[in-house]
Amino acid sequence: MSDYVTRPKRQNELWLSEYSTDNLKLSMRVKRVLHSETTPYQDLVIADTHEYGRVLMLDGAYQLTEKDEFTYSEMMAHVPLCAHRNPENVLIIGGGDGAIMREVLKHECVKKCTLIDIDERVIECSKKYLPFAGCSFGDSRADVRCMDAMKFIRETSERYDVVIIDSTDPVDFAAGLFRADFYSDVKRVMGPEGMLSELTESPFTDTDLMVQAIGEMRKVFPAVKMYWGVVPTYPSGMWTYGLASMGDDPSEPVRTVKPTRYYTSGIHRASFILPPFLEEMVR
Repeated sequence: MSDYVTRPKRQNELWLSEYSTDNLKLSMRVKRVLHSETTPYQDLVIADTHEYGRVLMLDGAYQLTEKDEFTYSEMMAHVPLCAHRNPENVLIIGGGDGAIMREVLKHECVKKCTLIDIDERVIECSKKYLPFAGCSFGDSRADVRCMDAMKFIRETSERYDVVIIDSTDPVDFAAGLFRADFYSDVKRVMGPEGMLSELTESPFTDTDLMVQAIGEMRKVFPAVKMYWGVVPTYPSGMWTYGLASMGDDPSEPVRTVKPTRYYTSGIHRASFILPPFLEEMVR
């Protein structure tokens, strides 16, 4: 059983914990552990919890929960897609659970969605244990490949209207996904009106990473903006995203999408209004 699943003093009680910092953790009481393994790339745990339903944890960090994943998946997908005038070809880097692909494929204008995730086991386990997220892998527009994303970006001849980077935290094999060199490679495969969205961590628990990511994007792209939203089971509950555009202003939606549970055109516009403390951090 994973080190992240612990048994407190009370008999027959299991808890799944993410240690966000040395002094902060989020724990959920577990009904049962559905799957646990160490893949060639990371520790993978899927459990059924009392509070948030089924959850996916990678290397001790919550990736999604059945109860609140839509708050993250919708903002990652719909903000860039609804700001782009004609997003036909979409690339997702990471996102092996399938939730963001599910949201991307709600857009009828999308003709192809390519998902690159290095860990095949995340994809297979999501299909089996997280059908609410992995339900889109069988869509005829889905092109799923298990390989190194940086290698794919360097070698592909395709051009993408929207690129969504949904990586794990920027350590180990994902460390290069927050660097200007990688963004330069991504820019090469983007169309003339292309847009890129990427998680940029929490302003409270990952301040340095957030500032670094936005700064590295600004070295490469002509227009970079930050937007934010609420994800209850991510560190601090406040999550930020970077959005780079080669063309239109990404803060203004030009299309709508349904059904959604979090995203609306009004939420889209409001998410680019940064609280003063956050604006100061990324100025």
